[in-house]
Amino acid sequence: MARPDKHRHETGEATGKITLSGTGDATARSGGSAVSGYLGPAQGAGGDVGGPTFVSQTGRTTASGSAVANSGYIGALSMQQRAPQEPAPRPHQVGVIPRLARSFQNRAGADQLKQTVDNGGTGVLTQMLTGMGGVGKTQLAAHYARTAWQDTSETGALDVLVWVTASSRQAIVSAYGQAGVELCRGDPNDSEKAAASFLAWLTPKAGAARCRWLIVLDDVADPTDLDDLWPPASPQGRTLVTTRRRDAALASNGSRMIEVGQFSEEEALAYLIDAMPGHEEAGAELRALADDLGHLPLALAQAAAYMADSGHDVAGYRGLLADRATKLTEITPDTLPDSQAIPLAAVWSLSIDRADTLRPGGLAGPMLALTAMMDSNGIPENVLTSEPALRYLGDRRAAATGASGASEGRTRWPWGRRRRQGQPVPVTAKEAVEALRALHRLSLVDHTRGGSARIHQLLQRAIRDRVSVDGHARLAHTAADALVAAWPAAEHDQQEAARLRACTLALEYRDSTSALWVPQGHDVLFRCGLSLGAAGQFTAAGEYFARLERTAVASLGSSHPQALAARANHARCRGRAGDVTGAKRAFEELVPMAVRALGSDDPVALSIRAGLAFWQGQSGDVEEAARTLQELLPDMVHVLGHCDADTLVIRHEIARRRGQAGDAAGAVEEFRELLADMVCLTDHNDPHFLNALHNLGVWQGRAGDPAEAVRELEGLLPRQTRALGAEHPDTLTTRHELAWARGEIGEVATAAAELERVLSDRARVLGPEHPDTLTTRFAISHWQGEAGDAAGAATALAGLIPLMVKVLGADHPETSTARLTHGRLLGQAGDAVAAVDVLRALRCDQDASHGPEHRETVVTRAEIVHWTAHAGDPVIGVEGFTELLPVYERVFGPDHGETLTIRTNLAHWQQETEDANGAIAALEVLLPHQVRVLGEDHPDCLATRANLAYWHGQAGDATSAARIYDQVLPDLIRVLGPEHPFALTARLDSVHWRRRADSDGNGAVTQ
Repeated sequence: MARPDKHRHETGEATGKITLSGTGDATARSGGSAVSGYLGPAQGAGGDVGGPTFVSQTGRTTASGSAVANSGYIGALSMQQRAPQEPAPRPHQVGVIPRLARSFQNRAGADQLKQTVDNGGTGVLTQMLTGMGGVGKTQLAAHYARTAWQDTSETGALDVLVWVTASSRQAIVSAYGQAGVELCRGDPNDSEKAAASFLAWLTPKAGAARCRWLIVLDDVADPTDLDDLWPPASPQGRTLVTTRRRDAALASNGSRMIEVGQFSEEEALAYLIDAMPGHEEAGAELRALADDLGHLPLALAQAAAYMADSGHDVAGYRGLLADRATKLTEITPDTLPDSQAIPLAAVWSLSIDRADTLRPGGLAGPMLALTAMMDSNGIPENVLTSEPALRYLGDRRAAATGASGASEGRTRWPWGRRRRQGQPVPVTAKEAVEALRALHRLSLVDHTRGGSARIHQLLQRAIRDRVSVDGHARLAHTAADALVAAWPAAEHDQQEAARLRACTLALEYRDSTSALWVPQGHDVLFRCGLSLGAAGQFTAAGEYFARLERTAVASLGSSHPQALAARANHARCRGRAGDVTGAKRAFEELVPMAVRALGSDDPVALSIRAGLAFWQGQSGDVEEAARTLQELLPDMVHVLGHCDADTLVIRHEIARRRGQAGDAAGAVEEFRELLADMVCLTDHNDPHFLNALHNLGVWQGRAGDPAEAVRELEGLLPRQTRALGAEHPDTLTTRHELAWARGEIGEVATAAAELERVLSDRARVLGPEHPDTLTTRFAISHWQGEAGDAAGAATALAGLIPLMVKVLGADHPETSTARLTHGRLLGQAGDAVAAVDVLRALRCDQDASHGPEHRETVVTRAEIVHWTAHAGDPVIGVEGFTELLPVYERVFGPDHGETLTIRTNLAHWQQETEDANGAIAALEVLLPHQVRVLGEDHPDCLATRANLAYWHGQAGDATSAARIYDQVLPDLIRVLGPEHPFALTARLDSVHWRRRADSDGNGAVTQ
């Protein structure tokens, strides 16, 4: 046998077996040695042997403590005990503080870190910097540690600083052990014991010398890694932890959590300017780049490095980033800046893998994939717990589980694999929420229970980059199905509706495979556009449907029902935004296309035909609209049934058009018949039924019975509140109309107060610029004028009109009404000249947009005549209204309310000329029209009869005057009450003219 070389070995610990050939058994206890057999030349220092060494044909040995056990022949073995190391002089640093980034930003979080000790100054404040990967937690901690280490003040100077890379328990123990060896004579051969010695050394002791220390535990991956390893409480000690975890266990023992988010907009811009010299002038581009990268510090750093290496300018890099075919890995620099270890695309991988191991196992990854398809700023929880989402999670759990039920390895991302055969495992809504909480604990999402989940846009991008084409298509359909399932039929909560729309728009943008158009457009695409319209965002909704129409035509063809439906919705939104004439023309073109492609009885074609009727009416062609609706109704009944909701909507529109045609009383009857037939809906809380009740009340008021309107709307309001909610837009509309009706019965102060409350609620629920909110602001101005403050009302409208132009458009009917009312109020305030100027400007716009005989234009023409005459020449009023009367009869019809108003104004100005006979003639022509349209007991009819009596008297016919007064007075008392001012005036006039008639009869004049 060859002579063995000499072997020298310091004491250490063998944690495995050493087996040598040709030996027997040997056992060694702590501090001793056992040798059996031959060991060749070897020399080692004290430390851990991490695994067994096997040599053939040897016996077994066992070593414990600091012993060495050998089985085999050793020529010579020398053992030497290391002497304890003397404590290092202070101040002393253990571990290396990471180098600060070249363009480090001193952020708001750095100021929070300075507040380390509570006000009493007696206890340590352990601080936690928590946040997603890439936000710069380590950089903030390094800046804080370096600042503290460089502090030489008597009260702040540190004696000991320990920087621990705390990614595992072993790493923490190793760092603590090193500190124990260097500072308190810890055992260099036993890290656990040395770490324990270090923690014991940190513990405050009576009479011990002062030692100020700071321990930084950087990147704690698991709270359990710190079990029994937390630095002790000490008045001289400070502990700073950085972690992605947000577990409750980390927040115990008086520690303070500091959420570290992305850079602010200004911080991100400052970073890019500093990191990219020569780009200072491209401020707008840099801001846009910072927005594209979500202000994430790590992303900004790697983007700046990539541009410097590749030569791309900011616009070019943004183009790469916007290209859905470009993956994050393709725009990462080859050499990472600032000693970074992980590229952006992989920075979240470990967190995702760890989240998937938390309860409920295997669901966090698929849940994160689902969130990657929607809006990063907030995904409603009920979307992620909807039935389609739960079904998807169950399928993924089944795919990630083998036939034996064992979970597959977690190092791969389960949503990127091909789905395996297996039965889905049902997932509950509770488990889905738990998956969100697991992601929240790892700072991958920000989740508010019962609220929403937020996720950084670049994390979403990294996740989508890992998904296969097939997986992407399934994710897109799952997200779309989940949004539809969560979308309420009635959008009570406008904020929730806005989040659903944002998620849909994000999903549509991220659908790089056009999966949402296979086999046809997904329902969520149309639901989003309809929601925009329901929120009053008519211009945005029109643009959305125009884009949807182009996509539908390209994907499905111009004759496909969805292409036609998108075009129809585009036209509707165009009309709602103010272009009523354009909407009507669009439907006139669309109807023959739909009928030719689909047939006149197709549901889509029927809807388009209904749209034509609606916009015919809105454009002023009420009679044509009524004819279209009457032709449409039998087809609707034939195809959809008498009680179908769309059929009932047509009947609803027929009733409205009858009222708009001037037959308010007929509209009331139509609505009563409609409500009687609506019992077939069975649910009297159906929005269509409640809407019909609403319009019944409104048209009762317009038919001259505002008191009945008040009663009807008062009865409706609590039903709507129970069925739809107190803040539903329909409920707020009923409150608005009820307040208006109260004003009509003389309760002006009550009307104004209630409208102020409605305004507050509409502004809060719908937004300050929603069309309904603007309508209420207009109503408040109206009743302010009716209360006698015409000047104040005119000023309020002057401020409102520009906002209406911005939101609704200059040509929108409500904008025109506001401008008309503004001119009217100026006249009522005594400035007839200003009123005429405002009205002439309005007419000029209306002539250009609609033509001289559009219904809005002719109403403005009538106001111009009225205020021109009011400025000093009543003859102008007579001539002007005489000229306008046939125009009104053509435009509105002979018995329309607006035409009746022209007749009334003609009679008024005839009276103002003091031409008694002309006034009588005008009133006698007016009265039968009023009786036919309004009814004999309408106050306007009674006023006309009283005026006839007056002018008969003024014409010298006291007998006729007295007779007419005698006839009208009982009706005035019956309708208005004996104490009404009009009735009292009529009684006095009746007495006067009766005496005059008697005097004329006997030749004597009675005073």
